[in-house]
Amino acid sequence: MLIFEIAKFIIYSLLIVFISKQILVRLLRKMAEILDLKPKTVGNIAGAATSIPELLTVFFSSVQGLFDTSIYNIISSNIINLVQYAWSVIANKNTNALKNRALKIELGIVIATIIIPIAMVITRMEANITIIPIFILAFIALYYIKNNAYKVYQIKEIADTEIKKIEEEKKWVRHKKKKTLITTLELLGTGIILFFVGNLLGNTLENLSLAFGIPEALIGIILGFITSVPELITFIESQKHYSKNANDVQGVVEATSNLFASNMLNLFIIESVGIITYMIFW
Repeated sequence: MLIFEIAKFIIYSLLIVFISKQILVRLLRKMAEILDLKPKTVGNIAGAATSIPELLTVFFSSVQGLFDTSIYNIISSNIINLVQYAWSVIANKNTNALKNRALKIELGIVIATIIIPIAMVITRMEANITIIPIFILAFIALYYIKNNAYKVYQIKEIADTEIKKIEEEKKWVRHKKKKTLITTLELLGTGIILFFVGNLLGNTLENLSLAFGIPEALIGIILGFITSVPELITFIESQKHYSKNANDVQGVVEATSNLFASNMLNLFIIESVGIITYMIFW
């Protein structure tokens, strides 16, 4: 019976990752191309998309009363995201791009998103509604700092005329509205599928923790590894995408915005959802 539950845990987790990577992330990049968005904006969207697995696992583990699982999930996800990001930058030989002060400030905030949940565990902070407004204010304040850093230490957008011509050719002027509507509906359908798979995963988490006595911390850490796979894929793909156009800096900007958005959402928004959900059901 234990082996069966472990098998379901692995299958449902990987299914969430597969759907997020192969369908959700690609649909969001398609939407970004339709709307002709900048690399920083695309990174923010990708960060939100790749945080869907964390949102689902935190929500459903909290529904089952496994609050410790959710916080360990966030800790491990944010740490793994940073490690994967660093590896992708080094592997693509883009470390020089990190000399920009805006990116340094952004990465400093990312490190804070790792320190804060660890401090919560060390101090054994329990689910409390007073944490929510603090998290929301912190989320807004840190995003404000990040955006102003980009204005002060501006990173130039792609200026190459040939690249601009390519971008113009990619625009779907006539069918933009139709394409946007279709992609939006596809995104909605993907979200519904992910919700149902997440519900199944939540039931399995409850069985593993309560019926078989597996520690919530261990389950949360394993979930962190699994749910961080989409981030790794997008870190690599964003840098490869821009390296083809001989503009490595923009690839790092997109990857960094992805990392920032993912870690910020994981800690301040998704963990807030977990706290609220836990308090409602428990």
